[in-house]
Amino acid sequence: MSTPPLLQQQTEVDIAICGAGPVGLSLAALLVKRGVAAARIALIDAKTVELARQDPRSLALSYGSRQILQEIGAWPIAATAIHQIHVSRRAHFGRTLIQREEFQLPALGYVTRYGNLITALAALPALAGIHLLRPVQVSASTEQNDHVELQLSDGSSLRSKLLVQAEGGIFGAQDDKSLQRDYQQIGIVAHVQSSAPIPHRAFERFTDQGPLALLPQDDEHGNNYALVWCVRPDTASQLLALDDAAFLDALAQAFGGRLGRFLKASKRNSFPLGLNARPAATLRTVAIGNAAQTLHPVAGQGLNLGLRDAAVLARLLAGDITPDTLQRFAAARQADRSLTIHLTDVMARIFASAPDGAVSQTLLGLSLGLVDIVKPARRLLARQMMFGRR
Repeated sequence: MSTPPLLQQQTEVDIAICGAGPVGLSLAALLVKRGVAAARIALIDAKTVELARQDPRSLALSYGSRQILQEIGAWPIAATAIHQIHVSRRAHFGRTLIQREEFQLPALGYVTRYGNLITALAALPALAGIHLLRPVQVSASTEQNDHVELQLSDGSSLRSKLLVQAEGGIFGAQDDKSLQRDYQQIGIVAHVQSSAPIPHRAFERFTDQGPLALLPQDDEHGNNYALVWCVRPDTASQLLALDDAAFLDALAQAFGGRLGRFLKASKRNSFPLGLNARPAATLRTVAIGNAAQTLHPVAGQGLNLGLRDAAVLARLLAGDITPDTLQRFAAARQADRSLTIHLTDVMARIFASAPDGAVSQTLLGLSLGLVDIVKPARRLLARQMMFGRR
């Protein structure tokens, strides 16, 4: 895809998007699809596409996110379908099983590599003609009555009617927002291989230190699960210091033997976990995705919530590129954002971090048991996680 002329020829746009990750790229493509002129959009990112493609992280995409990606032509991509989600407490009573047949869908969700999604989005014809500025950073922004002035790290400047902040980042490396909580947990991510994988079944297992998720994802190295293991910082330091064999033994102890033996693990990475949401509102700037709400990875809702942000914002901006639209966007997204933030926060704090007492363990088991028995509750929870509100 050819890069449009630099902004020396055009220094004014209608919409500037800061962050060309999955949410920022999706927003740009959705805007063009809905009729916004590509030449009136600027997309700014600190990384090159090539560097972004090398990101080793795995992403959990809901079925609703697949629908959004299909709309802009970024689907299909290399991904493993999730047909079942098994939720349980390790060594305690209570579990629930969510299956695709209940919802008459081909899959509940999908697991893919970050690089696969970036490759598909960056190749979209809809992005042709957009002012794509990378690698460059926004060094300063000044909001005026009728525009936002952006100073870029390459010495150039950009004037835009509206600014969309879509640059994510990890908890602890972001500006503080009004709703913030440090979960005192570290997320360890890796890819692992087991001797008895269950095809297309994802596991969310709550342990005494945090959730342990195994997401089905076959790759060329023989791995069949993406691992997200949330533990206390001291435990994380110990786990990261282990050799592969000892790490796999510790994983087997935490997860159990449902998948047989764990045979190998990829390089491990880690990041701090916290909630950082509800940025201060301004007249001409709006935040979406992780820039608006960084969530605990339990239930894998961060990216999916961000894609729903992009879908709603694009629909509204297609009709009116003014500050009034940003107010309507905030109102339209309030229910979905609040519910998703609340659900993940409750699961992270109560399910993931409960004390070891018999009463709390019993209550947690009963909660999972009730979700499994009361089908309307399970379906409501699953539909929120798959589709949200957009």
